[in-house]
Amino acid sequence: MPLLEIENLRTYFYVREGVVRAVDGISLSLDAGRTQGIVGESGSGKSVACYSVLGLIPQPPGKIVSGSARFGGIDLLHCSKEELRRIRGKRISMIFQDPMTSLNPYMRVADQLIEPLLVHEKLSSTHAWKKAVASLEEVGVRDAGRRINLYPHQFSGGMRQRVMIAMALISRPEILIADEPTTALDVTVQAQILELIRQRQKELGTAIIFITHDLGIVASFCQSVNVMYAGRIVESAATEAIFNKPTHPYTAALQQSIPALHSKGETLYTIPGSPPDLIQELKGCPFAPRCNYSLVECRTDGPLLSEIVSGHQTACTRYQRGELGDLRQKPEKVVA
Repeated sequence: MPLLEIENLRTYFYVREGVVRAVDGISLSLDAGRTQGIVGESGSGKSVACYSVLGLIPQPPGKIVSGSARFGGIDLLHCSKEELRRIRGKRISMIFQDPMTSLNPYMRVADQLIEPLLVHEKLSSTHAWKKAVASLEEVGVRDAGRRINLYPHQFSGGMRQRVMIAMALISRPEILIADEPTTALDVTVQAQILELIRQRQKELGTAIIFITHDLGIVASFCQSVNVMYAGRIVESAATEAIFNKPTHPYTAALQQSIPALHSKGETLYTIPGSPPDLIQELKGCPFAPRCNYSLVECRTDGPLLSEIVSGHQTACTRYQRGELGDLRQKPEKVVA
């Protein structure tokens, strides 16, 4: 039985210009101890989906229109605020994308680290402080006993991210949601942070949802992947299957955009066009206007995410019908 099971989640934002369909009917499940990636361009709905599960969507303008997110027999989308607070920060934790804006600049790191221990575990201040120092040491912060009393701006970007990881894992959660935790870091620090998360997962047995736009990270870090575009999941499979045999043109285009896969002097591939305006109601496949394989019918008939082989789902109608071969080969021109 999955640890977390999300079904038909729809999150819309009601703004002056209209309705933004940020997440438009996604379903996914996460097993205990597994690492699952969610990838896609900025604005594809990756973060909004996870914020919705944790009740972090501002309402208004946001609204969860439909769906369920079952965790331990509780539907996180329809439970009481008190029940959700008992789970959030204790059993499900999150590493936010930018630690400088996620950490309170007016509070010392110590106060922010011990808060979940005081709220969820009812520890004394002294015991909580000792546990917070130990947590910082576990994530590689040297001289933790002194530095725990500093403010966030007194840490480097990599150290702030370590503080965020310590804060997310201090209560030993069952699920950790990591929202692009390495985006603003250089390559060396990025590798250290990923290894740190991997080590802590191994020690605690935590399941991880890893949100990123970097397929290179996904290849080495995640066991399965959900590819999102325009608020929908367009492909879902084990990581190896996603890379060896992508079944949706968007997934293949993302892979072709990885700089490391280009030869020296070769022009870097970019996906033509721009993501769709989510205020407009999308008919057919949302990727069709940018797709080299699309037909006229792709722009009118709404594709459904369907399983083509065990554990591998795609929303490409043409691939489902067996009309497309190896998508890793770039087509010479647009089909229609």
